[in-house]
Amino acid sequence: MAVGEVSMCTPAFAKRVVHSRWFVVYASLVVMAASGSTYIFALYSKVLRSKLGYNQETLNKLSFFKDLGTNVGVISGLVQQVAPTWAVLLIGAAMNLAGYLMIYLALTGRTSPPPVWLMCFYICFGANALTFSNTGALVACVKNFPESRGIVIGLLKSFVGLSGAIYTQLYLAIYGDDAADLVLLVAWLPAVFNIFTVYTIRVLPYARRQDGHKKAYNTPFYHFLYLSIALASYLLVMIIVQQQVKFSHAAYVVTSTALLIILFSPASVVVREEYKTVSNLEHSLQQPPTIAVEEPKKENAGNADDADTSPHLCGGGGAMGCLTNMFKPPALGEDYSIMQALVSVEMIVLFVISVFGIGGTLTAIDNMAQIGQSLGYPPKSINTFVSLISIWNYAGRAGAGYISEFLLARYRFPRPLVLTAVLLISCIGHLLIAFGVNQSLYAASVIIGFCFGAQWPLLFAIISEVFGLKYYSSLFNFGSAASPAGAYVLNVVVTGRMYDAEATRQNGGVAAVGDKVCKGVVCFKRAFIIITAVTFAGALVSLVLVWRTRNFYRGDIYAKFKVAPAAATADGSSSDGGGVEMVQGTETSAEEEKRKKERGGQ
Repeated sequence: MAVGEVSMCTPAFAKRVVHSRWFVVYASLVVMAASGSTYIFALYSKVLRSKLGYNQETLNKLSFFKDLGTNVGVISGLVQQVAPTWAVLLIGAAMNLAGYLMIYLALTGRTSPPPVWLMCFYICFGANALTFSNTGALVACVKNFPESRGIVIGLLKSFVGLSGAIYTQLYLAIYGDDAADLVLLVAWLPAVFNIFTVYTIRVLPYARRQDGHKKAYNTPFYHFLYLSIALASYLLVMIIVQQQVKFSHAAYVVTSTALLIILFSPASVVVREEYKTVSNLEHSLQQPPTIAVEEPKKENAGNADDADTSPHLCGGGGAMGCLTNMFKPPALGEDYSIMQALVSVEMIVLFVISVFGIGGTLTAIDNMAQIGQSLGYPPKSINTFVSLISIWNYAGRAGAGYISEFLLARYRFPRPLVLTAVLLISCIGHLLIAFGVNQSLYAASVIIGFCFGAQWPLLFAIISEVFGLKYYSSLFNFGSAASPAGAYVLNVVVTGRMYDAEATRQNGGVAAVGDKVCKGVVCFKRAFIIITAVTFAGALVSLVLVWRTRNFYRGDIYAKFKVAPAAATADGSSSDGGGVEMVQGTETSAEEEKRKKERGGQ
């Protein structure tokens, strides 16, 4: 083989690909694509109602416990702090399989009908498995690419948004049009994907790069984005065509096979990037660059993904030190302890936004089937709404991640202000549902899906930027834990009870259960006027966060992850030739300054 030529058909190259940083992103995308089953509750909620005889309040209670399990990932975050990522993913696989399998057995009559509290436990337990998958994949990727965290989070969460449409296509191909079998698919598919990728998702040493190289550094993320757009476009075309043409089971098999090919196509980006890296390495061996390497700490020298065993709740110092440090946080952007972050004004504001904003859009998504039914839309259209929410959920996640990153990098436009705008736009979707404008549910599903999706990457990116990455696995799970409170109040207490009261009135005072439903705009009108009001209130509260972080976002928030254009290396030479510096995880500004002084002394 000639010098400079690289063979891709060797075990060594294949091993390099699987162990690369970009393969971590690819494997995480696969996991995320199976992690959005919570957003297709509307597809099997009707069979829960009809086969188990639930009324709307009970159905919304199940929906709440699903949301509770999906969003309260505190346990998974703490487990991530003390256990390797592969253990987190395996726990998630086991929980998902156990929880949803019990629901499937109840729906198909293979077990006696369980009491409501037990069904709530099953769905909460199964849905909580998704927090383990999300935590393992998201934290690994954000720590591997800290300078591009907005893009990373938006990309990963966008695949969660597409997950609902992917599930719909696969269950039609595998099982046919049976909502109970959809629950079975939800039980085993995420477990298979987690097991498939379990040893490839991990935290790797981070390569510091010069600021001028960031555009080329982010290029693979744009290739991932283009492939995800192709996947979303394909799903959208399938949704539209399937509403117009009756598909046979064989046709669903063919279209789903094409879907899987597109879904797994991002692997080509990984192979290409590693091929370029090896080729450049072969070329650079002619004139090897000077590379400064920081040795990892002894306790973590064996494994980049080893757990952080430091006292992470308070940052050390015992009980008195905890109380003292808790209200003396570091500057924004430095590593907060968990307690410092939880009692900060910034986190409290994010909690309020999560309760009002995410809680409201989640209520709309979970009730979309019943909203369509009450407004007289045919079943095919209702399925279209659910699929449209999935597609626009993807668009919101990807768009918010990439656009907010662009605005931040180019114009120093603060990410919290983008979040405020998203909350205000979602109010329009809630009002369209409240007043039941003719054929407006299509537009409402687009707005609700987009805004719901956009809130997640913005929320997670803001937490990583404001509170640092050291305890990110715990903090982003705390940040999302507040949304079930809003979902319970808005979905169960407000929407469910108002719907049942109106349905009972329409049925002559007889409780509406099973197939007895509410008809007309009045069924959801008052509830969504209330949701609009609280979402607008959340937008006003978010301005507090915008004000408090305005100076922080005016500066270079990623400065600690960059190398100066002409930084001196250990032997006194310049690293201005594109040299990189490998560091373990993240590093504080004090540590970076100390290293610079040491170099200056040499």
